[in-house]
Amino acid sequence: MSHVWHGPAGEGAAAGGSAVAGASAGAENAKPTFVFVHGAWHGAWCWAHVVRLLGAQGFAAIALDLPGHGLTARLPSAYGSQDLAAMATEVSPLAELTTHDYRDLVLSVVCGLSKGGSGPVVLVGHSLGGATLTAVAEAEPTLIRRLVYLTAFVPVMRPTPLDYIQLPSMATAEVPPLFAGDPTVLACARINFNAADPAKAAANKSAFYGDVSDAVYAPVAHLLTPDEPIGALVTPVIPTVGQWGSVPRTYIRCTQDRAILIAAQDQMIAEADEFTPHNKFVQETLATSHSPFLSAPDDVVSLLIKATA
Repeated sequence: MSHVWHGPAGEGAAAGGSAVAGASAGAENAKPTFVFVHGAWHGAWCWAHVVRLLGAQGFAAIALDLPGHGLTARLPSAYGSQDLAAMATEVSPLAELTTHDYRDLVLSVVCGLSKGGSGPVVLVGHSLGGATLTAVAEAEPTLIRRLVYLTAFVPVMRPTPLDYIQLPSMATAEVPPLFAGDPTVLACARINFNAADPAKAAANKSAFYGDVSDAVYAPVAHLLTPDEPIGALVTPVIPTVGQWGSVPRTYIRCTQDRAILIAAQDQMIAEADEFTPHNKFVQETLATSHSPFLSAPDDVVSLLIKATA
């Protein structure tokens, strides 16, 4: 069920849902517009603090719900009933979604913003959202001022996020053990974020939000959605030097990340720099978990503003 991108019809934001801060920036405005792409199981909500802080400093920012996430999420029936046996076998209602659907929604918004006078945007992606960033930049590099990967996948030498998940540098990552069933059966990577078992709930928090308090994490657990479609993990993203490789880029490393380990982050950075030695990553580092937009939003915003200089 791939959405065909027809340009800036405006339907992307309406279909996906969004959070916005700041006024539309004219092309003459030196401050670029930020567009935020969330990672697996998340939604536009995860960028709320970052969008607010950027808006307070005069930057326009929009955070999108990718198809099947946030306000467009579709939950397996077993999730609501917490039927654990059924949860391990029920095929995902998001089974047909792929990275192409994510790419097309973001493209529609970025193109619409550009046509509306924003100028090239700063496109920021977290975690699995990095694959969407790469796909968007490959399709329309002239619409992007800078790519910012926040502890995110960067498919270059290997075409899919799953290829990177299976690398030795990811061997001790805490996410795969959370899966509620076989992704090839469920057509998704499913995590039970509503688990009643305290040990499972603690493991969920540890993987993504290890440096935030239980009180801060509690509402997040109710916002996370259980299914990440398998198509978002196995759809090839093939960048080229002339398209994706022409866009300036920043990578924000997170040294305490238990979902995408720092060794894997550094491996992807190195591979990307080898692919385009004329245009290497600007590297920044945070001593945080996988989710600094919640644990250290002020630091994230400082690095994002720095990236626009």
